[in-house]
Amino acid sequence: MRIGILTSGGDAPGMNPAIRAATIVAIALGHEPVGVRHGYQGLIGGELVPLDLAQVGDALRRGGTILQSARCAEFHEPEVRRTARAVLTDAGIGGLIVIGGNGSLAGAFHLSDPTEAGDWPVRVIGIPASIDNDIALTSLSIGVDTAMNTIVEACDKIADTASAHDRIFLVEVMGRDCGYLAMTSAIASGADMVLFPEADRSENELVDSVVDAVLAVRARGGSQKVIAIKAEGIETPSTRLKELVDARLASETGQQLADIETRVTVLGHVVRGGRPSAFDRLLGSRMGNVAVRSLVDGAHRQMVAWQPPVDAVGGVGEPSSHDPYCHLMPLGVVLDATRELLDGRSPLARWRATIFDDLQDVFLL
Repeated sequence: MRIGILTSGGDAPGMNPAIRAATIVAIALGHEPVGVRHGYQGLIGGELVPLDLAQVGDALRRGGTILQSARCAEFHEPEVRRTARAVLTDAGIGGLIVIGGNGSLAGAFHLSDPTEAGDWPVRVIGIPASIDNDIALTSLSIGVDTAMNTIVEACDKIADTASAHDRIFLVEVMGRDCGYLAMTSAIASGADMVLFPEADRSENELVDSVVDAVLAVRARGGSQKVIAIKAEGIETPSTRLKELVDARLASETGQQLADIETRVTVLGHVVRGGRPSAFDRLLGSRMGNVAVRSLVDGAHRQMVAWQPPVDAVGGVGEPSSHDPYCHLMPLGVVLDATRELLDGRSPLARWRATIFDDLQDVFLL
């Protein structure tokens, strides 16, 4: 079998270990790996390249994706997907591994939809890779661990200068509409509070939260620094939030806290970069291994999931016979569950929204 490997959408540290593992396992099993450059955009243009052991040898250590990636809005069009199917068929591809986030997995789902593709013989399997951890039915996606470690390292450094000057820092982190990175990095970095979209707070409530944290830190003595982590999914811009917090502190405390300096740090795309962590190297490698072996076994229109939530497993997916920590989840079910997660309707989304409300008093101790 010729097995195509494609990375799409936003890059995530750990994509390269997945590419490497899929290439090595495919060759070991007697199959031929073929890379698709520049995601779906490159697929449409026929950018297919052979992959061998020499090409992927050092990929494990590199961030980003050696196959490169791209956004492809036109892939929503049936005619464009028809072109993509023709490219794969003409190249003799029998299986396609799509490594990417929600949009990439949706592309794989529609590309292989039998109502549109008929009896198209190419089998398709997805691997979740998104630093936002906004894909349902997998506990972690490739890239999340590295991104979280990058945020924690940055916050540790920011905390040093914040302590030296008793400053307030608003640190904005990536995550799109999902607050997972903000939540987990707030705990791991010892932040004083966190703002995330799942809480669905008004602008005034956001300001109240930051001001309460500042006053609580000032009241307990010791270091007067305040680290507040803000998810990019919060609609109020960080600069406006800073202005509102400064104004509220001045009005409520008079001259008492007039000398406090509030600074904004937007980590931005630095969160995406860097060498993948040991965990992301392992996660990408294990998912790449399962993806190839599952394709060879005949799996189709599935996603490789890492330790899916217990309440999601029953009757939905099945454990992989190649790795006890991985499950195969139907792509359509994954996409439906992801919509519920991002809309705040899933049990996981509701838990995320309430857990930090429960922990608010702990943060302010």
